Amino acid sequence: MPRVPVPPEVDAFLARPNPAVVATVSPGGAPHTAATWYDWEDERVLLNMDESRLRLRYMRENPAVALTVLGADNWYAQVTLLGRIVSFEDDQDLADIDRLSIRYGGRPFHDRDARRVSAWMEPERWSSWPLPAPAPACRRARAARRVSRRATSRNAMPRRGDGARQPDG
Repeated sequence: MPRVPVPPEVDAFLARPNPAVVATVSPGGAPHTAATWYDWEDERVLLNMDESRLRLRYMRENPAVALTVLGADNWYAQVTLLGRIVSFEDDQDLADIDRLSIRYGGRPFHDRDARRVSAWMEPERWSSWPLPAPAPACRRARAARRVSRRATSRNAMPRRGDGARQPDG
């Protein structure tokens, strides 16, 4: 499947070392999620993990994955990529995990003994939040509905002294 291009603002967001969560699918069909480091290169995602990780086993059995990247300063700003793992590579010289560790922490990865595996994800779809602001006409209509609902609820039942609503009568 051809790669899905992303707009420049999404590309810039993914290029930053933001927190991320990868989702895989277990053999029984249950979702499995894990916080992860990632890198964004040429519209692909680099993931790296210890070879004993459950998510690696799940990726090998079912290459369908999702990656949600959260804004470091605003977790409501997010991009979710849905795609497939297209290749696995042994990270024998630890170059990939060092690349990620430097990206996120400023220094090479501390554990030099564990065997590492890199996985490359190619996104097939993506979504992001926050969405663009609605058109002005839509905002006005929504504001009018809010005002109308407030006026209707205020007039429906007058308040007692304790603030609770009471029926007219």
